[in-house]
Amino acid sequence: MSGQRIAVVGGGSIGVGWAVVFNRAGIETALYEPDAERRKDVPADLERRLRRLALGGVLNEDPAVVARRTRTVESLEETVVDVTHVQECAPESLELKRELFRRLDALVAPDVPLASSSSALVASAFASELPGRQRCLVAHPSNPPYLLPVVELVPAPFTDAEVVERARTLFAAVGMSPVLVQRELEGFVFNRLQGALLREAYCLVRDGIASVDDVDRVVRDGLGRRWAAIGPFETAELNTRGGIEAHAELLGPAYARMGAERGQHDPWTPELVARVAGELHERLPPERWEERVSWRDEALIALERARKESGLFEATAAA
Repeated sequence: MSGQRIAVVGGGSIGVGWAVVFNRAGIETALYEPDAERRKDVPADLERRLRRLALGGVLNEDPAVVARRTRTVESLEETVVDVTHVQECAPESLELKRELFRRLDALVAPDVPLASSSSALVASAFASELPGRQRCLVAHPSNPPYLLPVVELVPAPFTDAEVVERARTLFAAVGMSPVLVQRELEGFVFNRLQGALLREAYCLVRDGIASVDDVDRVVRDGLGRRWAAIGPFETAELNTRGGIEAHAELLGPAYARMGAERGQHDPWTPELVARVAGELHERLPPERWEERVSWRDEALIALERARKESGLFEATAAA
């Protein structure tokens, strides 16, 4: 990572979170925050997060040393001098992002990627009129990015493929898990999956099926624990002998009825199931099904052991 220098534009939760990611990887960062009061708080916030990581055993250096790799600055112009990547972390406002990217495109060297941490706005909405629009894309993190490493790379139709690859290489090198979203759509993948679950959660409370606490328990003590080790497609593959095709045959009609209750008609057609199974089995060959089921259980045991050793989760359950 020698030679990398990152500009983080915005000193809120996501901006400081990105600073942790880059500083932890040994990269110097210039962070611009326009609000003077918040700007004064950034160094303490950054070091506080790093100390928490150190206490948890997931930071290998002194937090104060790592924190010194971020320099908080007062002007956008100073922030972007000689940078190799810009990570915009301003509030989710279309007009604000349009203005910021207009200024960034004029200030930053033309070969430097301009990435937005936008949660739902696509790059076409705020960068399509820029002379340097080909170096603009979305790089949407989870919160906090230093603990949830997935980052969605969402290029616009006009984004240069080389810019996407440079961003992917950078994020992978700093310990993130980059995912390429194949085309622009509101909410990308993360928030569409999260939104689907949240919409159903609201409906279950509205219809008197479960309390807020019970919905949270189902996710926290059930779905969430499993998803900490494997995703929804692998869950279906390993939950049914015969794999995801057998799962779709057995449970697909029930899921279709559940969707119809909410006015949704997105059937799992045989062609779609075959496509999903084909992609999944490139990574998880059916002949290794028993081996992967054992791995899943061992992973869940390891996570359960870590939960118990931390002492945090029993207190949460009791509360």
